[in-house]
Amino acid sequence: MILPIYTYNHPVLKQRTADVDDLTDDVRDLINNMIHTMRVANGIGLAANQVGKGLSLTVIDLAEDGTPADDDNALVLINPVVEAVSDHVEEFEEGCLSLPDYRDIVVRPEAIQVRYTDAALKECVREVDGLLARVMQHEIDHLNGIYFFERLSPIRRTLGSGKLKRIARGDVDADYELFQP
Repeated sequence: MILPIYTYNHPVLKQRTADVDDLTDDVRDLINNMIHTMRVANGIGLAANQVGKGLSLTVIDLAEDGTPADDDNALVLINPVVEAVSDHVEEFEEGCLSLPDYRDIVVRPEAIQVRYTDAALKECVREVDGLLARVMQHEIDHLNGIYFFERLSPIRRTLGSGKLKRIARGDVDADYELFQP
């Protein structure tokens, strides 16, 4: 099922999500629906609160050839925590499915260590870098109620305020279903 993606200014996007304690059928269904929604929206990551669920859960798919893989190939992070970051940082343009038409350059650590539970309920600790590290940080920020623009300098945030106002008014178009406050 394709889920509507919640947009800027919805309260669920600013709340810290709750840990997932059990992989129930409802949580499994949510994971599958999130993967499907992310792919239909041409995203590479999606956090549960972006579809209105206050759970510490995110899905990521960096399929390189642009074709959707089966659901088993998407990365599922349950209760993820960034445990360490590199000193080296990189600038990279980011966007967000909850902020249609808003992109900006974000500075983030180039490499991180993340602890999470996967979809098989196995605890994992991974050191990742590059695009995967960036997407994990972006999605984990969502789970902590942080938008990517909150990582920008004050002047860059001011320059983007008009875009945020348009999104808050619902004056945006997307190729996927949006849920606006």
